[in-house]
Amino acid sequence: MPQRLGASCDDDDIRPSADLAPAKVDIPKIEKAVREILIAIGEDPDREGLLKTPNRVARAYGELMAGLADEPKRHLKTVFTETYDEVVLLRDIEFHSLCEHHLLPFTGRAHVAYLPDGKVVGLSKLARLVEGYARRPQVQERLTTQIADALMEELQPIGAACVIEATHTCMTMRGAKKHGSTMVTSALRGIFKENPSSRSEILTLMYNENPKRAW
Repeated sequence: MPQRLGASCDDDDIRPSADLAPAKVDIPKIEKAVREILIAIGEDPDREGLLKTPNRVARAYGELMAGLADEPKRHLKTVFTETYDEVVLLRDIEFHSLCEHHLLPFTGRAHVAYLPDGKVVGLSKLARLVEGYARRPQVQERLTTQIADALMEELQPIGAACVIEATHTCMTMRGAKKHGSTMVTSALRGIFKENPSSRSEILTLMYNENPKRAW
């Protein structure tokens, strides 16, 4: 099993949100709903500090839900033919998403890897893939599997893996109020799931240089 990290760079801006346009949301309808919420909690939506809040929230949702107007797998359509047969791993891809149960943020980092079978993809595309699936109402488990499955479907690699570590404000600022807790999810495909030594290797590579992690 190969043991070196590899990555293919391209000329695109590596910032994952660089080309993710805001979703076309119904601004007037969101404004009306936010105004009703403010009234329902006992606030005055016409006071100075809240007067523009409904519009601000509406525009913010356009950005936060930008992934709904995107097909993240499109970023994996442009590939390069390479004989590289070792692990490609991009660690610590920062993302921000919204828990679909409470519409509160969860944020963290994704670690994405694949073992090519003749096709590699530009480095920034892995970050854009994560961003596209994160910018929509989500649960972390589904986000993790969507990323790994997209890699398998589009690149047909020997194996693919995604591990996500995230903090959920729906648990830290409400409910259980357990500050400092981190949720870790993983999705392993192909050789990384079927072969114990390959699975151990990819998790070790993701863990490397991050000694505080317990997984």
